[in-house]
Amino acid sequence: MAISNIHETLLLYTKQKSLINEKLSTVMMNLLNSSKQTAENQAKYNDQLDEIYYNYYEQDPETYELLTERCQQEHELDLANINSWEEELELEKNNLETQLNEVNTFESSWTKLLQTNIKNDFSYGGAQQ
Repeated sequence: MAISNIHETLLLYTKQKSLINEKLSTVMMNLLNSSKQTAENQAKYNDQLDEIYYNYYEQDPETYELLTERCQQEHELDLANINSWEEELELEKNNLETQLNEVNTFESSWTKLLQTNIKNDFSYGGAQQ
């Protein structure tokens, strides 16, 4: 009876690990997407600066400076938002990894208990030592 209860507990830990790994995969995919978004924003920013340069640098230096500054501020705001999102994702990733480590530790201790119970149930030769 005890062995079957331990098996049930181990199955519960397996399910928990699966759910945590699913959430962890989602977070990791979001981290990848944030990196992609950062690269796309940088490319867009570079294109905008090139366009401003070719259209205003020699003809209207004041407008060039104004547009460049505005473009840079928008870019920095976008990067700050992405960095904030990445920080939230990193925190969530760390929490999930901690949960996974805890579940692995519990599972390991229950597995050792199961092995001990099985060994004790199938010991031959009389008295236990």
